[in-house]
Amino acid sequence: MPELPEVETVCRTLNSLIAGKTIKQVTVSLPRIIQKPDDPQLFAALLEGRTFQSVERRGKFIRLLLDGIVLVSHLRMEGRYGLYREEDPVENHTHVIFHFTDGTALRYKDVRQFGTMHLFEPGMEFQSAPLKKLGLEPLSDTFTFAAFDEAIGRRSTKIKPLLLNQEVIVGLGNIYVDEALHEAGIHPERTADSLSRSEKKRLHESIVSTLGSAVEAGGSSIKSYVNGQGEMGMFQHKLRAYGRTGEACRECGNEIVKFVLGGRGTHVCLRCQKPPKGSSVAPAMKRHSAGKSESNAVKRRLDGAVSRGSKPKEGKAE
Repeated sequence: MPELPEVETVCRTLNSLIAGKTIKQVTVSLPRIIQKPDDPQLFAALLEGRTFQSVERRGKFIRLLLDGIVLVSHLRMEGRYGLYREEDPVENHTHVIFHFTDGTALRYKDVRQFGTMHLFEPGMEFQSAPLKKLGLEPLSDTFTFAAFDEAIGRRSTKIKPLLLNQEVIVGLGNIYVDEALHEAGIHPERTADSLSRSEKKRLHESIVSTLGSAVEAGGSSIKSYVNGQGEMGMFQHKLRAYGRTGEACRECGNEIVKFVLGGRGTHVCLRCQKPPKGSSVAPAMKRHSAGKSESNAVKRRLDGAVSRGSKPKEGKAE
């Protein structure tokens, strides 16, 4: 977090806020965020006097284009940008400030301190880390079914970890992989090589539609995400699977369950997303269902006893 829809929203917001603004001075209070060059003073000197032209996205990375230089920024888990007046109090965990000649300032705040910034000559950002090895852009014209089919190939990798691999497809994280797989009716433990052509087509369409809808809604405000104007996204109200453990599936009414796959919390409907043979989640869900059925049976007996005006017998339910 944030994933592609949130980063895209931040880029669009920043583009409307800072395009045309000229940097007077740059203040860096946490040097390790500045990755290239590794000298914060040189970083500041290279930016001072330059004007922001536009803000674009590559995967989960923000590309801030200035005259003669490109700033590549990665928000990681909780990085955020905001435009302020110079006289506004500086909040805690504000690590980089771009002071503009018009009396405003773009501030970068990062509670977890995992964010990074790199400077490149225009065009050179694609020739080295962190952008060099990024995969397909799912909201671009190049993300055709043929390109998607070739990217996932006949790999024996489970489909969720494969979709999370930024060298295959960029921008997808835990939220939107769970959402796309649910919409496509594909269990996260299925391997890529087990998917039929029609299933891959459904998945390709679901990735595009899920991300497109999330961008339109301004992303999902889960944990601390807000855009550059401090506004929350609204897609969390439309989530089909992610974060809905124990709630009814919007498609069939079955319960959404959560398990861990590859170290990531994973949300599925076991009716809409049939587990593959040997799935680690299926036996656990059977036990869960059996326990729930027994609990419901006890509740029905107790409710029946109350409606008849009799006191339920104490002791273990049979």
